Amino acid sequence: MAMIVGLTGGIASGKSTVSKMLKQKGYTIIDADIAAREVVNIGEDAYFQIIKDFGEDILLEDRSLDRKKLGSIVFHNRDKRLLLNNIVHPAVRKYMLTKKDEAINGGKQTVIMDIPLLFESQLTYMVDRTILVYVEPPIQLARLMERNQLSKEDALARIQSQMPLDEKVKLADAVINNNTELNNTKYQLETIIKKWKLQP
Repeated sequence: MAMIVGLTGGIASGKSTVSKMLKQKGYTIIDADIAAREVVNIGEDAYFQIIKDFGEDILLEDRSLDRKKLGSIVFHNRDKRLLLNNIVHPAVRKYMLTKKDEAINGGKQTVIMDIPLLFESQLTYMVDRTILVYVEPPIQLARLMERNQLSKEDALARIQSQMPLDEKVKLADAVINNNTELNNTKYQLETIIKKWKLQP
């Protein structure tokens, strides 16, 4: 039986860094962010539903979605965020489950589901175990402001649209503390791989 591991974190917590480490070790990563981009490409069902609900104003000249514009709408409006999530999330789940089945049929022993909103979206039923990448709130805020060139207010709006990391710690099977240097993060990841006997 293949082991399905849910990898999650908060925005700017370093989850993508851990995901890259796993990929370098030969693990199959199914990334919800990539899935979310794929399912709203021109011509996909979710793409047409978004235009229907949000109007043509959220399109770029080439008719693709203006993600920045859409992002600024939903980060500051809970109802709009729920509306968008109700379109995108089911399409993403379907995409990820298809990719998971392909990986297992291809003989993979472990499949990593990289899902930022694993707990918020109540997707733990899709995985056997969960790993949370944790970072202290002040570090998270500073990293996000620097990485995305955001004001403190905009960065906080993005962080507060997610469940606090301290709450996620209580829900995760394993926690990687990513407050310090990368070698420490790598060591914690390798400890979990050994403990859970994860084979690619």
